[in-house]
Amino acid sequence: MVVWCLAGCEKKPPAKSEMRAVTAEIVAAAQRATAHNSEIAIRPEPSTGGPSASRSGTDDIYVTLADPSQFAALSKSIGDIARRHDFFVGESTSGGVTRFDLSAGGTRTHTVHVVTPVKPLARPADSHSDVGPRLAIILDDLGYERAAANSALALPFPLTVSVLPNLPLSSDVAEEAYRRGDEVLLHLPMESESNDAKTEAVELRIGMTAQQVQTELDGMLETVPHVVGVNNHQGSRATADPALMNVLMPALRARNLFFIDSRTSAATVAYDAAAHAGVRAASRKVFLDDAPSRQAILAQLDLAVRDAMRDGYAIAIGHPHPGTIAALAEGVPRAEQRGVRLVLASDVVR
Repeated sequence: MVVWCLAGCEKKPPAKSEMRAVTAEIVAAAQRATAHNSEIAIRPEPSTGGPSASRSGTDDIYVTLADPSQFAALSKSIGDIARRHDFFVGESTSGGVTRFDLSAGGTRTHTVHVVTPVKPLARPADSHSDVGPRLAIILDDLGYERAAANSALALPFPLTVSVLPNLPLSSDVAEEAYRRGDEVLLHLPMESESNDAKTEAVELRIGMTAQQVQTELDGMLETVPHVVGVNNHQGSRATADPALMNVLMPALRARNLFFIDSRTSAATVAYDAAAHAGVRAASRKVFLDDAPSRQAILAQLDLAVRDAMRDGYAIAIGHPHPGTIAALAEGVPRAEQRGVRLVLASDVVR
């Protein structure tokens, strides 16, 4: 991490009006540095209220670069703004995301997330159509730890990331992943059969009414932006309950979200309930990292590749563990060389 300790180390926390003025300066600087050829967003939007605006006293500014060469000018502009307002700045980089944390008086006021999108893996010359085996890889449990998110965002190809709701990093990770070129799922907590399984503060449980399910779902989606689909977190008991699945699926259909059944139970009825409700859906074929060693994960990835070659497509689910990240960095390009295309989850739901 690079730290620029300016006069802001001793400065008192700024008034809201100064915070908003700095936000406007950063946005204008980003537009100039990128010749108005970048995507810029702010969470929370400084001019609006609502649940997301009250989650933090910090403005998160996301800048998606159209060209990596634009980074140097933007970095200099952020430093100039910080010096002008006597703010403290910390800079850290992981993969395609650099974060500038601005603070004053010990209070973080802004984080500027500068994202360089990844490019899709090159396809073999004969695979430019939708014909051929496809593999979707989903990484679950994003939102807990920054190091885990950084390792996933550092992979040199797009993935499908499934983000847990209501965590300190839920919004940031989802926003960064989306801007990087990944697809974002809501990793929807559901009731487990196991008494030993870790439960989330909010989860779907057997016996919930349709209104309760909709209320909980909306609350979760508020904390995970850019969601296009859902897969279950835990849920061995919930996904085996027809009544709960039959109220969840219409709620997903109304929000135009698809469903990936993680198949945490052989007794699951989730896929059938989705099909009955007219929700696009698919099921997991392979868990990548039940055994954490790199070689075991590579073997599971090979199994997913063979499933895709046999059936036309496969879904593999893993987690952002070090062994999993290392295995994907090695194994995904090899899978492409065998004629299997890495795709996003939305490409395999039906």
